[in-house]
Amino acid sequence: MNKWDNRSGDRSGKPFSREGKPKFSNNDEKRKTGSSPNFSNKPSFSEKKTNSNVAKKKFNNQSSRSKDDVRSNTWNKSDKPSKYGYIPKPKYPSEPNVAESKDSRVRLNKFLSNAGICSRREADELIRQGLVEVNGKIITELGVRVDPDKDIVKYGGSTIKGEKKVYILLNKPKGFITTTKDEKARKNVMELVAGACQERIYPVGRLDRQTTGLLLLTNDGDLAKKLTHPSHGAHKLYHVVLDKNVSPGDMEKIRKGLILDDGPAPVDEIEYVEGKDRNQVGIKLHIGRNRIVRRIFEHLGYNVEALDRTMFAGLTKKNLPRGHYRFLTPQEINYIKMI
Repeated sequence: MNKWDNRSGDRSGKPFSREGKPKFSNNDEKRKTGSSPNFSNKPSFSEKKTNSNVAKKKFNNQSSRSKDDVRSNTWNKSDKPSKYGYIPKPKYPSEPNVAESKDSRVRLNKFLSNAGICSRREADELIRQGLVEVNGKIITELGVRVDPDKDIVKYGGSTIKGEKKVYILLNKPKGFITTTKDEKARKNVMELVAGACQERIYPVGRLDRQTTGLLLLTNDGDLAKKLTHPSHGAHKLYHVVLDKNVSPGDMEKIRKGLILDDGPAPVDEIEYVEGKDRNQVGIKLHIGRNRIVRRIFEHLGYNVEALDRTMFAGLTKKNLPRGHYRFLTPQEINYIKMI
């Protein structure tokens, strides 16, 4: 009995393939032809190359389609099989929302504060009491936004107009505190700019009572926040006079950065003042913590006898005597807004 009788095949006992053609072993083919088998359905080298190019072209078409579909976010999950089992979301929208990017509305309490009516906290109380109207409607809910150019805001029956932005540079003298109000009735910097403008302005940052030099005052809250935040890099340059000469070793310690009680105190630059004794140095930094320059030198055993801010955000006190102020030029305003 032939060993192939119990399998499907032809009468010779050779099994059939799925295509209906008998299968041959290499030994059987060699015995008949004396060479290796050459199946008729085996592709040649040129056919392989052609098939490979077609497959690559098909894959590239699918890949490019998938990328376009991901960017436009208009395709379904079933349109493209995912290798990782999920479909990545588009990182950026195909078209930016122009309406959101150009939204000029501000919170109502900020609008009242900028107009010089009161502070933001006081404005919240006025809104809760129903004393503020927007386009003829009484507003009692906090967080409402208004458009300064389109909406009509009224308080006490009078229409409030959005004030223009004002930027004043003051060369602060010694003996004045940097605040808008003082319970102890001490001299403050607002007395030095009284009558400069009708708008309600306030200092950007602080200079302690014994420190002199440049101080910016404005009603531009967004710019003030930007200039006082260390991540934006608004540099400040100080001329420091100490009670004794600063050693080169201490200069290097400050340059590398000290660790104070409230954290690291990085310094951008520090050098001896040219043509002066070694007890006078210039220090440049962008952090704005309380009394930071004085504390840096006190940490190393020095006492600061005089501290003068000679530069702030690229602005200098050239032609600005002590105790005087001036308005920024349009070029200076554009410059500090680009920081």
